[in-house]
Amino acid sequence: MKRCDNLVDVGRRHFLSGAGAMTAAAAAVTVLPAEAKADNTAALVKYPSNRLANLKDLKTNEPFQVSYPDGDAPGVLIKLGQKVPGGAGPDGDIVGFTTTCPHKGFPLSYHAADKTMNCPGHYSRFDCENGGQQVWGQATQNLPQYVLRIDDKGDVYAEGVDELLYGRLSNVL
Repeated sequence: MKRCDNLVDVGRRHFLSGAGAMTAAAAAVTVLPAEAKADNTAALVKYPSNRLANLKDLKTNEPFQVSYPDGDAPGVLIKLGQKVPGGAGPDGDIVGFTTTCPHKGFPLSYHAADKTMNCPGHYSRFDCENGGQQVWGQATQNLPQYVLRIDDKGDVYAEGVDELLYGRLSNVL
């Protein structure tokens, strides 16, 4: 049997450094352009505009039950009492979120003391003051947040969602 002399013994250190370089190169190719990163609406899914409430219906730090974009998608509006990223209204303190955990679909509840949405299933927690960012638990995405608009009569409208809603293969109605 003839032996192949063209084989190269790379060694573990050379192999790992080459693998690291390839991973870095692949990541660099897939990075979004700077203008896409600055645009927070890049992942926004437009749904029909739906009236959810009026400013008079909202009390500070008390969730107001809604459904958006349809009756099969429960959610809440919350007036947080201080301006927050993504907040709407005259004080920039009104946010809206789905109340279905993006991990396994358990119903979420609002915890007023730390302004989080909490899942009883696997204990995921989402920060309402920071756009529904996950702060603990098994979920692999942040809590879908509504894009809100307030008209001159104080009516609160939802006009889109920034993440995929649990249980849907797409955000198309």
